[in-house]
Amino acid sequence: MRYLTTVFFLIVTIQLSQSQTHEIGVFLGGSNFIGDVGATNYIAPNQLAVGGIYKWNRSARHSFRFSLMYSDLEMNDLKSDDPRRQERGYKINNDIVEASVGLEFTFFDFNLHDEKNKVTPYLYSGISVAYHDNYFFTPGGELRSEDTSSFAYGIPMVFGVKAKFMDNFVLAAEIGARYTFSDEIDGSAPDFDNDSNLAFGNKNNNDWYVFTGLTLTYTFGRKPCYCVF
Repeated sequence: MRYLTTVFFLIVTIQLSQSQTHEIGVFLGGSNFIGDVGATNYIAPNQLAVGGIYKWNRSARHSFRFSLMYSDLEMNDLKSDDPRRQERGYKINNDIVEASVGLEFTFFDFNLHDEKNKVTPYLYSGISVAYHDNYFFTPGGELRSEDTSSFAYGIPMVFGVKAKFMDNFVLAAEIGARYTFSDEIDGSAPDFDNDSNLAFGNKNNNDWYVFTGLTLTYTFGRKPCYCVF
């Protein structure tokens, strides 16, 4: 029995190694924040966002995807349309490093080994975690650091359109909102503030941030024999 199990796993491993098709590349675009400080526009890139992406294409319709992103999120009340925020005048920049993993689904077949150029819309979702520093505002509106850092877990919701060209390259344009389970990125919910004296804003709404930009990936790997998975 042990021998048959070993043979089975060897066969599966060989089949997977022969069927893998990979993509690796970069993301370049912008970011914007949606929370208790700054503007509340859904898509309004105001800071540079860069990152790297890896995909493992399991079929012509879906891929496992991993990304690592960096941006300096900017939140500025003076750029808000809300007169109350403009009068308050809070401003904060918070660097984040985000790792995300999940599944990408294409609307149409996207066979990277097809000689024809391909174009398709796609959706991506999974789970993300963003590492950031913690800040708070004093009653006088002065920004101060808590000298601590946190992880903001979230759900990425990405829509994009990608196209294959030059045999081994895929170019895509995408918009990706991240809903987080945190309200700390903008300094509106200090960790140490148990009495909520320094907390402000809508405590029922967590932080959001959005990445908008282009990805360019290079494809490699053997011609796949896609399995049902």
